[in-house]
Amino acid sequence: MMHALSRRITDVLALQPDTRALEYEGRWHTWAQLRTLAATIGDAVGQHHAGGPPQIGILLRNRPAHVAALLGVLATGATVVVINPSRGDARTRADITALGLPVLIGAPEDLDAHVDPGTDGTRVEIHTVDTTPRVVRTGDIPGPGSRPGVAVRMLTSGTTGPPKRVDLTYDMLARSVIGPSPDDAAAPTAPRSGVAIVNSPLVHIGGVYRILLCIAEARPFVLLERFELTRWAEAVRTHRPRAASLVPAALRMVLHSDLRREDLAGLRVVTSGTAPLSADDAEAFTAKFGIPVLTSYAATEFGGGVAGWTLADHRRYWEAKRGSVGRANPGAQLRVVADGGDTLGPDEPGLLEVKPAQLGPDAQWIRTTDLARIDADGFLWILGRADQAIIRGGFKVMPDDVRAALESHPAVRGAAVVGRPDDRLGEIPAAMVELRAHVDTGELIDFLRDRLSGYEIPTEIAVVEAIPRTPSGKADLQAVRRHFSGRAERVG
Repeated sequence: MMHALSRRITDVLALQPDTRALEYEGRWHTWAQLRTLAATIGDAVGQHHAGGPPQIGILLRNRPAHVAALLGVLATGATVVVINPSRGDARTRADITALGLPVLIGAPEDLDAHVDPGTDGTRVEIHTVDTTPRVVRTGDIPGPGSRPGVAVRMLTSGTTGPPKRVDLTYDMLARSVIGPSPDDAAAPTAPRSGVAIVNSPLVHIGGVYRILLCIAEARPFVLLERFELTRWAEAVRTHRPRAASLVPAALRMVLHSDLRREDLAGLRVVTSGTAPLSADDAEAFTAKFGIPVLTSYAATEFGGGVAGWTLADHRRYWEAKRGSVGRANPGAQLRVVADGGDTLGPDEPGLLEVKPAQLGPDAQWIRTTDLARIDADGFLWILGRADQAIIRGGFKVMPDDVRAALESHPAVRGAAVVGRPDDRLGEIPAAMVELRAHVDTGELIDFLRDRLSGYEIPTEIAVVEAIPRTPSGKADLQAVRRHFSGRAERVG
């Protein structure tokens, strides 16, 4: 029996085949074009279903043919194994070799760069939605075995350690984009008129979620290969979507740009997640553009969001609850526990545990590594990650507090904070900053003295042209630590 998500993909692609579905670099592609390429991909994948739904690797980029490939694999009930071709040739090649997948799909240049010549298996080379894929079969390999019910094996962001794959089931994704009872939900009868903008990378849960949400709603969308301010603003001016999603780094780019209220006139709300966003930045964005910013809390392991602000809550509670990431989403449950597992009361800080609605009514509590508190009204504050806390001579420093203080300086575009080993104090905080205007490190230290305790102030600051980031827009803390193992400027 076809899963609800696969069925929804198949049904929507067939609704009104000749109407516009996806705009990329100024050109619209139709639902029929996506459907034809998805079906061709599905036929190639279907030959490997004999031992159960196979695992299929896709070297994903934000391009129309890659969207069709994703939909084509999911329509067959197989498992998409996400491979990030931008992680570096050596790492990606080693990842592909270790996976041993029977089918690899990607752009020819990515397959050439990351797949060793002569490797057994099937290569599906995709170009554009108008081009028939080239299928190259060099021999059969058994593959790693079937994972029934798993839709996507998604890479985590890998901000603090090596990225790992998390299994996202068809049930989880269907509940996320269709609703709590996807088998009983009525499918759209025609494509929607409004146009969405997808700028989240497909190698991240945010990109997959937004593509599948557009498909589930039969909503046409603009696909950006990456967030780029000029292209994003042009899409907003042209299509006037009512809502847009921006990771904090992108939101800050918009905030500090020359864009005016009339440029974003169609937007009624901006949502932001994946990384912490300061209340000051959210309020500055609203003050400049007149658009409320609704923050949220999600994780790859949850298959989507578990908490967030609604527009009604924002209007009623923002001034009193600024800095919160909102309340539990419908069907989700949140609690804060002590190290021993005892549930803590309102406003008591501890470790956050979650029951995501996406996991269904039988979900178990999932313990996160996030320190949090929940107030009496159910609003959640993320206080930092327990595994990132810097213990400096017995004092606890939360990197997000230091980062937020640095980013409140008008010359700082972005910041990242990590701990460095120290023979005397155990650890010391070090900061990397990306500037939009010149400022010396001494001025930054003076600025922080009015906002942080002395032990929280970084002892090293490195000014860089661009902070290394993961595809989801988070600072790549592993890369930041590697930077500090080399040259950095000690400031006190």
